Amino acid sequence: MKGREGVRKKQGLGARLAAVAAFVHTGARLADIGTDHAGLPLELLAAGKISCAVAADVHAGPFEAANRAVQSRKAKNIEVRRGDGLTVLAPGEVDAVAVAGMGGALICRILAEGVAVLTEVKSLVLQPQNDAAELRAWLYDHGWHIADEALALEDGRIYEILLAEPGEEKKPDALLLEIGPVLWRKKPPLLRRHIERLLSRERRIANGMGKSESAKKSAGYEAVRKKIAALEEKLIW
Repeated sequence: MKGREGVRKKQGLGARLAAVAAFVHTGARLADIGTDHAGLPLELLAAGKISCAVAADVHAGPFEAANRAVQSRKAKNIEVRRGDGLTVLAPGEVDAVAVAGMGGALICRILAEGVAVLTEVKSLVLQPQNDAAELRAWLYDHGWHIADEALALEDGRIYEILLAEPGEEKKPDALLLEIGPVLWRKKPPLLRRHIERLLSRERRIANGMGKSESAKKSAGYEAVRKKIAALEEKLIW
């Protein structure tokens, strides 16, 4: 994929945001939604990878922190705005959107409420804290596809980073939506740990349901058991 020359951790970003930065295409007009301290656009601008950015946050504290950070770095090509999701943007204003550090369901809502803005966006760089399968499914259901994926390890936790681009493609099956279709194809070094983490979650669910005789007889319990078996098979390659 294009524009993968990344921003390294030594430039001020942790492994998670460095992986997000690596998926932002060169020369992008970026919107960083939920920007916090504007660390991502500041580092990308300093690296010469983006032309300009809108750094947005709905909360007063992060918005003010981002303003201070941008002013202290004299980053004239970054505009800080306060607002909810993509409502801070006009159609055509940016061609790349990053949303990192939010739940997958919340990212789906942000995208759904900002479809008018997304019509001229070339790429979405998304880092869901949870519900990544739900987010992947939403993308395939709404005219996007997963062009690339990465895993990042920071402070003992594995994070999933998705690059989505416009264009309809066949939606992967439910298991690959959980694992990540491109992650499965690429098989990065962290993939085994990623699948083991998914397995651990499903086993906890099964153990909880297994304490109830009625739950053990349910279709839901059988579905979880089948999912565990399918994930275990994916650990063999």
